[in-house]
Amino acid sequence: MLQAPVLLRAETWAFVVLAVTLVAASYTDLRRGKILNIVTYPAVVLGLIGHTLAGGLSGGPYSSLGLAGALLGMAVGFLPLLLIWRAGGIGGGDAKLMAAVGALTGWEFTLSAMFYGLIVAALMAFVLMIRRGIVVRTFRRIGRFLWLTLCRAKPGDVATADSPKVPFGLALCIGAAAYLVDYLLGGPVSRHLL
Repeated sequence: MLQAPVLLRAETWAFVVLAVTLVAASYTDLRRGKILNIVTYPAVVLGLIGHTLAGGLSGGPYSSLGLAGALLGMAVGFLPLLLIWRAGGIGGGDAKLMAAVGALTGWEFTLSAMFYGLIVAALMAFVLMIRRGIVVRTFRRIGRFLWLTLCRAKPGDVATADSPKVPFGLALCIGAAAYLVDYLLGGPVSRHLL
């Protein structure tokens, strides 16, 4: 059976909403240092309602996700980052952004987008460390933290005043956008999803 090209599938609306959400979230993260609820909540609602209308509860001819797939995607995007937010590692808007990505695209796309975002965040942090000349000192602190953690000692906070601050929401947006482009073009990473 022939499949319609990605750009002609019913989920195209979700990709358009995702693209608009990523642009808006990137803008607010750069300008205000946070991702606003007015950006994330409508995307979550559109994802849940859109996939329910198009695919029913468990997916159908117009949406492979349906409500169940959108909810699963939302949970996969939100829950891991919720734990990191509760530990003080990121802002709540970052977790809500990935919930929106999940509600719009499902769990597989969301995991890949999150992975891409983590790579972008690591690259951003490394560039900042190089620019500030703190690469060796930072890796020593991280090594000490890991060693003390393995020895079950209380390691303390690995971050210091000169630790690079990366706009994690922006990194997630760039990662999700990169994966979206790869997915739409049928690139080597996303080929197994098509």
